[in-house]
Amino acid sequence: MRSNSNNVSSLPSRYLLRIIAIVTLVITLTACAVQIPIQSQNDPAPSGEDLPASTPTTDPPDEPVSFYVDGSVPLGMINLDTLPDFMHSDADEAFLWFGPESQAPEGDILAIAEWIYALAAPFPTLIDDVGLSDLTAFWRGEADAVLSSATKLYVPKSLAGRLDSRWGDHDASFVETYESIPDPDALWDENAWAILPFDSLGVELKVISVDGVSPLSNDFDPEVYSLIFEYVLAMNENSDNDISEHDILLLSEAVQNTNRDPDKLTTLVMTGVTALVRATAYKMEINGVTYPGEEIISWLSEADLTHISNEVSFYDGCPYPDPNYRSLFFCSNPDYIELFDFVGADIIELTGNHNNDSLVKYGVDVVPFSLDLYEAYGMEYYGGGLNLEDASSAALVTHNDNKLAFIGCNYSGPDYAWATETGGGSAPCGDYQWMVDEIERLTDEGYLVIATFQYEENYSNTAGEKQIKDFSLMAEAGAVIVNGSQAHRPKGMAFDQGAFVDYGLGNLFFDQMGIVDDYGNQILQTRWEVIQRHTFYDGQLLSTELLTAMLEDYAQPRPMTEKERLVFLEEIFMASGWAPR
Repeated sequence: MRSNSNNVSSLPSRYLLRIIAIVTLVITLTACAVQIPIQSQNDPAPSGEDLPASTPTTDPPDEPVSFYVDGSVPLGMINLDTLPDFMHSDADEAFLWFGPESQAPEGDILAIAEWIYALAAPFPTLIDDVGLSDLTAFWRGEADAVLSSATKLYVPKSLAGRLDSRWGDHDASFVETYESIPDPDALWDENAWAILPFDSLGVELKVISVDGVSPLSNDFDPEVYSLIFEYVLAMNENSDNDISEHDILLLSEAVQNTNRDPDKLTTLVMTGVTALVRATAYKMEINGVTYPGEEIISWLSEADLTHISNEVSFYDGCPYPDPNYRSLFFCSNPDYIELFDFVGADIIELTGNHNNDSLVKYGVDVVPFSLDLYEAYGMEYYGGGLNLEDASSAALVTHNDNKLAFIGCNYSGPDYAWATETGGGSAPCGDYQWMVDEIERLTDEGYLVIATFQYEENYSNTAGEKQIKDFSLMAEAGAVIVNGSQAHRPKGMAFDQGAFVDYGLGNLFFDQMGIVDDYGNQILQTRWEVIQRHTFYDGQLLSTELLTAMLEDYAQPRPMTEKERLVFLEEIFMASGWAPR
């Protein structure tokens, strides 16, 4: 888990000077407040004639403070309902002025707000990034191949004028303004893009970075981002009004500084099958334990929370790995836990069907040993445990006030992999009712629930009717993410009742460079991998990104090339029933 610090020194210098001025103003006003003498319990009580003459408090002004709010101020930036004693006024007459920084009157700055926007497109859009020059060309109605798939661009009505001043007048045949956030289904139907407030994104839309910068990134730098707009609350120095400390406090509480507060943001990375055995384990012995994670380390370690679905338990008597091993009873060397530590793993899923293989092959129950190992490295686990109760319990994680709950089960077995009342293993799915009940309870308690399955394994890229039905139960119960952790080949996805559903992510760390199925078909898509990056903000799932990797050398995934990614996304979107854009 990456640390989340909020340091004043990281603020732009232009903000520091203004913040110092604001703090000085508040301190000055506070110092002028009436001072009440404090009597010691040893002092004699003063007589009436000894009492100090009372100092009258400042009466509120006869007229309410005049206040102008510019029409370009975004909805939600200021709560006018909390300011009943302020009188709305025209710009020239107002004592208080709130609007774009570039238009502010001369006077003291009381508050600064920055609003972050994101460029969003329907989820099955193939483009990941556009240049600002391409975006502005589209804005002006100039033909551009990069955005040729988009029919139009929706922008907030309050923002259109400011963008016109930045980019030139917009072409109304390509650009449409809105007051209410466009429905994602409508954007899909029209194949339209939109510029949306960061906190109004949704999982059915894909965020497109601009000049390589995305507001979803934990390393987001607003100084180099194009879709950021600054607003100020200023006191007009030409006005005769006055303002009290009380009014200043009311104003500071009414203004929301930003719609992208890092202290409200959580990124979660989720991955597919990991089995540190056979050729993968052999490569780790030859090249070092961290070898599998070295090409994708930034994707995994930079997230606030990183999930690994580890199918195989650790056993300190595990033999040296044989890359040609043909048996399906596996164990992993305990030293391999260092790979999980290297990539920053926080949450370990234990729904896998090989967790009790050592009990069958060697007669040793290694589940308690493995759980102790996770605990020693500060890793939470779920979907498996010391017994049925432990295995069925959700892992609860709170980060930046985002409450996440992870729950999972093993549908496919084998039966010896399942936990019992007294023995360790994975949580059996059963009829799913226990899982539905728990998801509903956790949702009622304010948790965002992530439900995962060890489902039936096959090498198709589509989900069967029963899998779709079973996963839909979790979405209906309230889960916001539903994943299949069993798939060795990535499967299609869906949006179901507001949840993001992935029927299979493919492998992460496993040695399948290709397989021959039961019909003699050679399948190379076992090298394809999906790594999900989810962004939560202020208690909601805001966005899901698909990071795509290609397995090399039986052990080491690397980021796909642009061409590989394009081929992969086209196939996976088609398998989802979506037309790639």
